[in-house]
Amino acid sequence: MVFRRFRAQYLERSVINTLKEILIGTHNRHKVQEISHLLSDLPVKVRSLNDFPEVMPVVEDGETLEENALKKSVSYAKSTGLLTLADDTGLEVKALRGAPGVFSARYAGEGCSYKDNNRKLLNELKNIANGDRSARFRCVVACHDPAKNESKVVVGFIEGNILKEARGQQGFGYDPLFFVTSCQKTLAEMTLEEKNRISHRALAVLKAKEILKLYA
Repeated sequence: MVFRRFRAQYLERSVINTLKEILIGTHNRHKVQEISHLLSDLPVKVRSLNDFPEVMPVVEDGETLEENALKKSVSYAKSTGLLTLADDTGLEVKALRGAPGVFSARYAGEGCSYKDNNRKLLNELKNIANGDRSARFRCVVACHDPAKNESKVVVGFIEGNILKEARGQQGFGYDPLFFVTSCQKTLAEMTLEEKNRISHRALAVLKAKEILKLYA
């Protein structure tokens, strides 16, 4: 009995240790840069959807960040055969009752730019005082293993406030407006190394990294 259990564990580890590549399920070069940096010490090749032009983008029509992250990770894993990490991230502003939330990337409409989204957010908050502009970024990361048809989900978040004007040239999305009180900077004023120590995506990816270590 003990031998059979040991043999099963050995075989499972042997399969796990064959992992050579993982996929970041996005075309977004900013996300690829941030996530690749966090995973750089894993002994695997990190690829993105930019390496697979034949794979069609997933329609993100879920009602929650979790639904979208899972849908992307499962779909891209099945399309490529690679263990896939995919995220969905939302900015949740208290004064807007959690908006833009799951619609953060397309807050100003389909095909909008980061500047369009920031402009709409500032307009929505134009009559909100500084003390009432609290918000949080929440990132959901889903990992899907197509060999086992198994998914795992982790979450990271960071609290902050929305400024009345943009500050900083780094980052992307709402980063120039998201002020982190503990650092006295916006996310766009931080270097990649600084951001990857405290950001919502970094915290979620580091949790996912512990899952990936079981395969690497």
